[in-house]
Amino acid sequence: MAQLREIGTTGVKIPRIGFGSTGLGSIPEIYGYEVDEDRAIDTIRAILSVPNAFLDTSRCYAMGRSEERIGKVIRELGGWPDGRVLSTKLDRNMETGAFDASQARRSFEESLEALGVNRVDILHIHDIEYSNDLSEVTASGGAIDELFRIKEEGLATAVGIAAGRIDVMMPILKDRDFDVVLTHNRHTLVNDNAEPLIKLARSRGVSVINAAPFSGGALARGSALHRFYVYRPANDEILEPIRAVEEICARHDIPAGAVALQYSLQDEDIASTVCGVTWPQHVQQAMEWAEWPIPAAVWEELAELNQSSADPEA
Repeated sequence: MAQLREIGTTGVKIPRIGFGSTGLGSIPEIYGYEVDEDRAIDTIRAILSVPNAFLDTSRCYAMGRSEERIGKVIRELGGWPDGRVLSTKLDRNMETGAFDASQARRSFEESLEALGVNRVDILHIHDIEYSNDLSEVTASGGAIDELFRIKEEGLATAVGIAAGRIDVMMPILKDRDFDVVLTHNRHTLVNDNAEPLIKLARSRGVSVINAAPFSGGALARGSALHRFYVYRPANDEILEPIRAVEEICARHDIPAGAVALQYSLQDEDIASTVCGVTWPQHVQQAMEWAEWPIPAAVWEELAELNQSSADPEA
């Protein structure tokens, strides 16, 4: 998985597998388990020990704890290690929902301080569907203009949009010259809600990052253990599509996580697939799953399942 792909025409090159850090700040309400600081630190060390590692975070993940824990490792290493790619996001005010230009700049400055860096490789405008007033984000002089201003200042090399709802993202993607778009939980074995977004991005020369190929963890940990789907507690009805995938994988003695990851990796429209990890061993596991032999019969049986195109968070 050493192959690198360029983000747009920015010169930033990312590996086919990246690592997400949402859970590294410890958010039991959306994952069902705690992640203490020592475990998180060890996991971040494992990520950054990988040559060409790509680490994705956000100001809002666990109210800043994700970036703070990453920052501890960066300082321990004496700075961001060469050859690795760092991505973070501009976020709304998590208390008021405000998301104007001043909030975007404040979010970025808080990220730089927490991470202990003076710039980032990739910077996204994030979760705009949750802002109080979308016009604050999109209007002239708003948060998106501030994102591009940060790029012009040389503080971010590539800029993009990272969110959930494709009906909110697509009109903005049509109007602005982003380098990259990040979609999550919407290009998986059980859901392809992001297909129109991915097609639009590629038609505009915008790179696509696919995050959360495990549907928030269920396809990696197993639905019997992880009764969550797309970061929410899930009942049997919601988990039924996951179990259908698991049944096929069990018959062929193949880890469902390997199939879920390779579903994204084999898509030529996807520049990188970001996997959430919360244990050091998950880093090596992702590398192994990426190379796991999967018989053609598995893909044929999976193709017969009804893949939803609905918004999984609706």
